[in-house]
Amino acid sequence: MAKKIDKKQLGMGVRALLANIETETSENQQEIVRELSHTVAMIPLHEIEVNPFQPRNEFDEAALAELSASIQVHGLIQPITVRRLSANEYQLISGERRLRASKMAGLEEIPAYIRLANDQEMLEMALVENIQRENLNAIEIAITYQRLKEECNLTDEALASRVGKQRSTVTNHMRLLKLPPDIQKAIKDKQISMGHARVLAGVDDFALQNSLFRETLRQGLSVRALETLASAHHGDKPRKSKPSLPDAYEDIQRRLREHLGTPRVQLKLKGEGKGQIVIGFDSNNQLNDLLEQFEA
Repeated sequence: MAKKIDKKQLGMGVRALLANIETETSENQQEIVRELSHTVAMIPLHEIEVNPFQPRNEFDEAALAELSASIQVHGLIQPITVRRLSANEYQLISGERRLRASKMAGLEEIPAYIRLANDQEMLEMALVENIQRENLNAIEIAITYQRLKEECNLTDEALASRVGKQRSTVTNHMRLLKLPPDIQKAIKDKQISMGHARVLAGVDDFALQNSLFRETLRQGLSVRALETLASAHHGDKPRKSKPSLPDAYEDIQRRLREHLGTPRVQLKLKGEGKGQIVIGFDSNNQLNDLLEQFEA
């Protein structure tokens, strides 16, 4: 009879979880997959082989060098994902760019999520369950969304449906993974909020993005102050001094900004029951992104 997995055993680490996987019942394997789905293991680089069916085989060497330098300073923030082949042998599922950059950085081991063979359905259920946890930070949520999308082959619409969120909410979180590592680390360390991160993610100019980030940390800027500063750098006219919107309308304006993923949404009142919603954009790409939100 298979040995039952209890919480004490789950706490013994990833190696202990994997040691007797072949002897576990289906029910216990589900529990192991659930635990592995949010447990990060440190795996020696020499134990990881690249997937021979990986379609991508060309990488920008300059970009790899930049990522490698960042990893040397900040470490690898987003773990790779591997499939366990045997006790000390793993095959890469996703994250080859991160794997290559880590080798360039001289790392001996790398953080990774471990998957088991034929665990697709169990993994999806486990990741959806994990996303409901209340103690996840914005980057952990973004990584989980990205894993669901890549490893479970989900479209944005299907992903949003699986986790019970608006598509824009999922998109806004995954955009955080495009931010530089130091900004991602600040989000994880709660030095800046999700609101700050959304504003910074909307800044295309890397130098300006970094400058705004440093200014936010230095002065302890509020989200609204950061929005104003970012808008000023985009060439927007400074806001005229005027009374703030009533609380109910401020809430509506905030919700519109969150839904559309841009701080450049302004609610203007012109009298009883009258007004305008003004949405700014700086490029055709931003306009197309906004149109996708309306069509979602």
